[in-house]
Amino acid sequence: MERSRTEALYAALALVAPGTPLREGIDRILQSNMGALIVIGDGPDVLSICSGGFLLDAGFTPQRLSELAKMDGAIILAADGSRIARANVHLVPDSSIPTSETGTRHRTAERVARQVARPVITVSEEMSMVSVHFQGLKKTLEPIPRVLARADQALQILGRYKGRLDQASADLSALEVEDLVTARDVAEVMQRAETVRRIAAEIRGFVVELGTDGRLVELQLEELTAGVIDDLRLVCHDYFMESADWELDAVVEVLATNHDDELLDLRSVLKVLHLPSDTELDSSLSPRGFRLLAKIPRLPESVADKIVARFGSLTKLMRASIADLVEVEGVGEVRARAIKDGLARLAESSILDRYS
Repeated sequence: MERSRTEALYAALALVAPGTPLREGIDRILQSNMGALIVIGDGPDVLSICSGGFLLDAGFTPQRLSELAKMDGAIILAADGSRIARANVHLVPDSSIPTSETGTRHRTAERVARQVARPVITVSEEMSMVSVHFQGLKKTLEPIPRVLARADQALQILGRYKGRLDQASADLSALEVEDLVTARDVAEVMQRAETVRRIAAEIRGFVVELGTDGRLVELQLEELTAGVIDDLRLVCHDYFMESADWELDAVVEVLATNHDDELLDLRSVLKVLHLPSDTELDSSLSPRGFRLLAKIPRLPESVADKIVARFGSLTKLMRASIADLVEVEGVGEVRARAIKDGLARLAESSILDRYS
């Protein structure tokens, strides 16, 4: 629920990001030292709390928005911000809805955003600040240089954590081919991958807020996080205990919803795998082989699934002969040789990297 609310808030922030018509209109309002109350959405739920004003149904332009802001009432836009539906509207939300705001305009904005689940934008005349409200969440827009500085700092932190994740992932690969994996090794990779994902999610918020000014930040973010989520899923796929009510998607989802304090505890991380109750951090684990098979070029996922189903563990797969691999549906002699050679190269390089 919290994630869906945050994503909806990001969608609203994208409408007011630099380079958008709505942001240009808001900037005009600020430059004119005026205030405004803007509701994004003109459905029946919004209209039910509107009183007075007048119907416009006109195409949106920044100039029109700034001119209409000269009136005291709220401005109602279409859900995509492409049309001005009404202006000079008096909003009458339920007064029993709690609000932490103090000013009249901001109290109304928070109540409307809670009641109708629509983004509401406030432009403060006195403070020259712009805030976006949505279902109890509030985001105050910051100056672009400040957001860029915060994004740059977050990228540096992400780079350090990504380096630690790469090292832990490489160590895990070496331990897997040597059949020396412990629950601690698996939990550390999962912990670091999820930490990288969370830092990346925060940076994506900066990218949304920056709009056209965030392209370079987005490029760096994509480069640093490429393959992280896929690798996390493969690690989980290699070790989790599947059951009728516990599938791979549930593992990744529950890990993503764990509190930060739980993420710091490796035992809490292990719980999402639903391993036997007597599993300790130093307990030995055996991978199925999904993760290393994914590193072999041009090996379809469906074929990898059949290979794992046939052999059951990476240890048995490493010992399998070419003739054994050929028996698997979808694996001919050419592909069997490629798999055998690929696993041998991965084993050699992983061990060399670990002990060099």
